[in-house]
Amino acid sequence: MSKLIIINGPNLNLLGEREQTQYGSKDYKYLKEICLNKAKDLNIDIEIKQSNVEGDIVNIIQDARKLYDGIIINAAGYSHTSVAIRDALSIYKKPIIELHISNIYKREDFRHKSLLSAVVTGIICGLGINGYILAIKSMHEILKNEN
Repeated sequence: MSKLIIINGPNLNLLGEREQTQYGSKDYKYLKEICLNKAKDLNIDIEIKQSNVEGDIVNIIQDARKLYDGIIINAAGYSHTSVAIRDALSIYKKPIIELHISNIYKREDFRHKSLLSAVVTGIICGLGINGYILAIKSMHEILKNEN
């Protein structure tokens, strides 16, 4: 059984409360529920973590090296600013999917550049929270096919 971790960055705990035009009306509890259900359907062991603190996210990524077969990360605002998270991801030598709920290319210019994209396996953006389901399914296929 594959073991995955979903790492969520700052403000994602406020889904459903903030900028619903960008992030939708479903809350964080709902997001976790649909992810856990999809993982169960695919017989994947999944853990979901969220932090507003950059250093905590770095620690989660570092610990993941020995515990998980893949990472799905929505680093939120840190995607555009954090060299530390990028460096931690580059040390993780297993599949990584970068995820954004909104389409970062339809937003402010500073969001068009992700520091993480160069060190991840793939990127999903702009598909709302359904992007998480696609990321779980994609990671399942990546690990199953070992590519």
